[in-house]
Amino acid sequence: MNPLGTGDPLRLGPYRLVGVLGAGGMGKVYLGRDSGGRAAALKVLRPELAYDVGMAQRFVREAQAASAVRSKGVARVLAARTEGGRPWIATEFLAGPTLEEAVERHGRLAEAAARALGAELARTLYDIHAAGLVHRDLKPSNIVLTSGGPRVIDFGIARPEHGLTLTTTGQVPVTPGYGPPEQVLGQRVGPAADVFALGAVLSFAATGERAFTGEHVAAVQYEVVHGQPRLGGLPPGLLPLVVSCLDKDAGRRPAPDRLGQALAPPRGADRVWRNGPLAEDIAERERAARRLTALATDGPGQGRGSGDEPGSGGPSRRRLLTVLAGGGALLAAGGGGAWYWLGGEEQGGRNGAHEWDAEPLSDYQRGKPPKPLWGPLMVARDGGPAPLPVRDVVVVAVKSGGLHAYDVRDGRRRWREDISPVDAGGLLAVPGEQTMVLGVAASGDVFGLGADGKDRWEASADAAVLLAADTDAVYLTTGDGKLRAVGLTTHRPSWTVRLPVRSTAGHPARAAVARGRLVIHGSDGKVVGVDTSSGRTVWGPRKQGAEGRALVPAIAGGVVHLGGRSLAALDLADGTEKWTEPSSEDSGWGAPALDGKVLYAANGADVEARATADGASRWTVSLNTMTLPPDPPAVQHGTVWVAMHEDGTDGIVAVDTRKGVQAWTFVQGAAGPWRAAAAGNRVFLLQGETLTAMPVI
Repeated sequence: MNPLGTGDPLRLGPYRLVGVLGAGGMGKVYLGRDSGGRAAALKVLRPELAYDVGMAQRFVREAQAASAVRSKGVARVLAARTEGGRPWIATEFLAGPTLEEAVERHGRLAEAAARALGAELARTLYDIHAAGLVHRDLKPSNIVLTSGGPRVIDFGIARPEHGLTLTTTGQVPVTPGYGPPEQVLGQRVGPAADVFALGAVLSFAATGERAFTGEHVAAVQYEVVHGQPRLGGLPPGLLPLVVSCLDKDAGRRPAPDRLGQALAPPRGADRVWRNGPLAEDIAERERAARRLTALATDGPGQGRGSGDEPGSGGPSRRRLLTVLAGGGALLAAGGGGAWYWLGGEEQGGRNGAHEWDAEPLSDYQRGKPPKPLWGPLMVARDGGPAPLPVRDVVVVAVKSGGLHAYDVRDGRRRWREDISPVDAGGLLAVPGEQTMVLGVAASGDVFGLGADGKDRWEASADAAVLLAADTDAVYLTTGDGKLRAVGLTTHRPSWTVRLPVRSTAGHPARAAVARGRLVIHGSDGKVVGVDTSSGRTVWGPRKQGAEGRALVPAIAGGVVHLGGRSLAALDLADGTEKWTEPSSEDSGWGAPALDGKVLYAANGADVEARATADGASRWTVSLNTMTLPPDPPAVQHGTVWVAMHEDGTDGIVAVDTRKGVQAWTFVQGAAGPWRAAAAGNRVFLLQGETLTAMPVI
């Protein structure tokens, strides 16, 4: 969640707005509070779209659909204004993780808890269908787990029972793997479509895996229509129920009321919402929501205006936003799951698709590199920072000074900015919908630049190297060897502490940040976990690597993965070791790169794929070299890219992740080491002054 910015309203109807829960192509979702202090999530249609008849009608339909359902299992509509220059819908705010996030963070549900979840969702579907509606987009990210049980959100594409699935543009608004065959095929859908989705949701909740998978969206949809679900990990008691829900014949699927009776959880199964790690997670977010809405009414002089200053008498606003967001997920009714309403066609949904993404290669000739998508462009500064993909542009430091942004589709220049970053300081992108480019100027100031080249700002920070950034702050090392956080909204230092590991000009520290933890790997080989709200070292130092070698950590799902003398997985919160795999090579493991449930890392002259859960080997590809560079591989779609040698003379190798084989070696004739970055089914290769965009498998 982000603070309110320029152009955001301060009030909508009876609600005072507190922050921005999400933003996209169609509008924004805000956190607000009424005069009684009760929190609400407010969806707001962009003013320019209010005059688009189709968008306005869609907005009205959502308000009407959500208001028509009378069930404790859905987020209640509290108020709405569907006419005028700024239409909005206020819904109940649900302070809890989505089912998708809960499974990722706390693991799959036990059978009893999965039955309790399924029974509650079946009752909710019965109520939705009784109102004459079909939800049509039931999925883990549209289910919020609260202290009172699961709640269904996002009626953005709900329709009456007889409604057609296809939109006016012929697109199918269905989440791959959860929509039934008839919805994928563009046929009429009824209540049975939601039952199919419930079966897929139950399979995910009880196994932690999707019932239908594939390399790309079309492959997943093919499996839904023609293939069989992967249900091997389901408890025997749930298997026949899930199978009946996933029947390809809509007429054979059970009705929600009968399904709810069949699920019949044992007594006390719903304690998962009241006791244990999940319940603690929910309770912490509820407390954060109450404190955050309370902060909105505190007047000046009470020490709690922004909540960013020490001694404020309570958690900072930054800390509350971090807790409420759960490390990045949006957790409001109509917030986290409403990617389609927010412009998922542009912003990307579960599968991360964007309109500017390239098409992966359908086939390739092994040993022969494909033609570049565009380039090479002789523009980059030799020895400058790595290229930085930001939405639909890739940003590089140019040899004439300053920054240039090139369109990822064709390489044409989109904008330029005269500010010139310090090479060693690096470039970072702020995560989120409105991505920002961050860098270090020659003066030591940190600068921020919008992805469109606008909204420039600078902050005095005495910065030497940027380590990492989240939606609240950028974390950096200073010229005198300290660790500092600079707020992205205040543009001033939030805290400064002693750097707990070594970082030098020749061998700077590397870091990654998520869920309130900044993990730093120093050039002394030590790793620490730092609280992002205060700079306090929470765990470590842990001796991980060799002297003079700092490796970039990789974080996902509450776990940090590290290279070094061993490949290790640690609990992000407290540094507890989950598994470790020593290296038999003198060079050790390189920095890992994550892609779903697999990580990739160099080990001597080998590229290895390992399971993130336990470190088990998936495959190993041995390359014709002595030792691979320690940089993390560039991973995109079905391809991993690894430079053959630190001086770049032997080219860069693409490995086919599906087969575990070397696909080709690309050499472009320039001098210097390779710096690679991947996004949107492209890999951007920078060598010397040459920038090239390459396709992926």
